[in-house]
Amino acid sequence: MTSEDKRQMYELEYPAPAVDGGASSGPTLIIAMQGYADAGHAVEGAAGHLKAALDSRTVATFNNDELIDYRSRRPMVTMSEHEITDMESIELDMRVLRDSKGTSFLLLSGPEPDLRWEAFSKSVADLADHFNVDKVISLYSAPMGAPHTRPLVVSAHGNDRELVGPMFTYDGMVSMPGAAAVMIERELHARGHRVAGYTAHVPHYVSASPYPQAVFQLLQSISDTSKLQFPLRSIEQDVARVELQLAQQTRDSEEIAQVVHQLEQHYDREMESYRKQNPQKMMPGEAQVPSGEEIGEAFENFLAAIDDRDRGRGLGPAAEDQMWEHDPQAELDPYGDHAGPDDSPNGDSPSGNDNDKD
Repeated sequence: MTSEDKRQMYELEYPAPAVDGGASSGPTLIIAMQGYADAGHAVEGAAGHLKAALDSRTVATFNNDELIDYRSRRPMVTMSEHEITDMESIELDMRVLRDSKGTSFLLLSGPEPDLRWEAFSKSVADLADHFNVDKVISLYSAPMGAPHTRPLVVSAHGNDRELVGPMFTYDGMVSMPGAAAVMIERELHARGHRVAGYTAHVPHYVSASPYPQAVFQLLQSISDTSKLQFPLRSIEQDVARVELQLAQQTRDSEEIAQVVHQLEQHYDREMESYRKQNPQKMMPGEAQVPSGEEIGEAFENFLAAIDDRDRGRGLGPAAEDQMWEHDPQAELDPYGDHAGPDDSPNGDSPSGNDNDKD
């Protein structure tokens, strides 16, 4: 794309915020555009949660007049006392966020463009090159014949074994309507980027309503493969609330209960067949087992946190030596102030020996 085309398509923020994915690699780019493939509002919910829960700054804003057909998604207008007081804004942008550990990553979110998909895809790929993006994960959500009473499936596709390997995948050929995010994936793949797409399988009978379980599983899947850490406790609370509502509705309707039972039987057969064909894959609902390297890193972080805490309390090696020189008996005496056995709460010997009572 020419410089003029880029200026028409998007505008970079100035001064630009720092974007650094870590010492060894560039940032991860998450693509979460709501539109066609957003059953249960899972993609929109995932993007909204990240922007609400984490610090973020805009790095690039896309030109709505180039990409949006306002007749197909008319913005809401607020009128008060015979005057127009507000109009809903349409925000399609790329932001830099920091996860719970402080690691930077990029998020492309907003409505899926109606127009100029090819130019838009090239623009996003140019931004990925500009920010030295290491890996790209696109989020999707589709209505499926799955019961809410079984672990939600997140299927993966892509060109990178690390991003796709351990997850649920389809081995056959599948045809489906395209999306702008898919076109971005193709462009990034052609440029040599590591690319993956994750699709949440939402029970079709709840696909029109917000389904927090899909939001949670999409974000958890990103965390499992990218090592980004997200605050998910508030979503877990929403998950529990919706599960309780669905359980109540299922108990109250014999017809719904029969449909759910049939879906459960189908789900169980499919998962059993998939497990036999892919014994090495992680099944839906199974926690990913950390590698030896990850366990070692977690242990090192734990020891470092203890050292930081002790230094904050003045309990480093030098301070510890001073403390022993000052009064070593105070550290050894379980009663403090050199109290004797008779000063224990029950007047018992600290050794617990009954002979001292005679």
